[in-house]
Amino acid sequence: MKRLPLSFTILAMSVGSAFAADLAARTYTKAPVPVAAAVYDWSGLYIGINGGGAWSRECWTNTSTPGGPTVPAFGEGCHNATGGLVGGQVGYRWQSASWVFGIEGQGDWASLKGSNFSLASVPIFGFSATNQTKVDGIGLMTGQVGYSWSNMLGYVKGGAAVVHEKYNGIGATGTAFDSASETRWGGAIGTGVEFGFAPNWSVGVEYDHLFLGKRNITFNTVPVVAFSRQDDIRQDVDMITARVNYRFGGPIVARY
Repeated sequence: MKRLPLSFTILAMSVGSAFAADLAARTYTKAPVPVAAAVYDWSGLYIGINGGGAWSRECWTNTSTPGGPTVPAFGEGCHNATGGLVGGQVGYRWQSASWVFGIEGQGDWASLKGSNFSLASVPIFGFSATNQTKVDGIGLMTGQVGYSWSNMLGYVKGGAAVVHEKYNGIGATGTAFDSASETRWGGAIGTGVEFGFAPNWSVGVEYDHLFLGKRNITFNTVPVVAFSRQDDIRQDVDMITARVNYRFGGPIVARY
């Protein structure tokens, strides 16, 4: 009877060895090779065109006439000079991870026009007068900070702004009795979004606000050039443009 457990032990060891021999050998596979993902890169020099609309808020205050200073200064009223603009831009961007930094210069031909009946017509001038503004050029020189989601870029910008404009006083006959022109500098802030739709090409939309402050403008008579009046003119400009840019260099890099 004592031999029976030993026999069972030998039998179990034999069966276990045979079962282990029948098991398939474990196979080992190599780790998958990393696949490069295409990532849009906003870095590089770019040029482009833009077009859209703008409106300029103009508030005039008379401070002087040929008879001397206007005391107190007399508000002549406000108007909006509105219209279209078209132009171009050139800039350079650097990208670090998802952050994008850049500088840009923009110049636009503009046709913004507006007018209002002067409240100083009777009490100050003694005749009917309409104040008219024409903005014919806008320029921006700005820095940018943005964040990208591959081929989508959102950004804010800020810097210097400059406008060129002409002012006219229109009499009852519909002709100008005095005029002035100036180039005015100020500040600008803006925001925009841009989408890369093809290699090196992007399209976007941008909004900018220009702070141009108040300037004292001297008007001369038309057609005889002689002093007519001085007005403080306060101005701000809002503009919305659609933009198309072409960027030089490779727009896509590999990221693992």
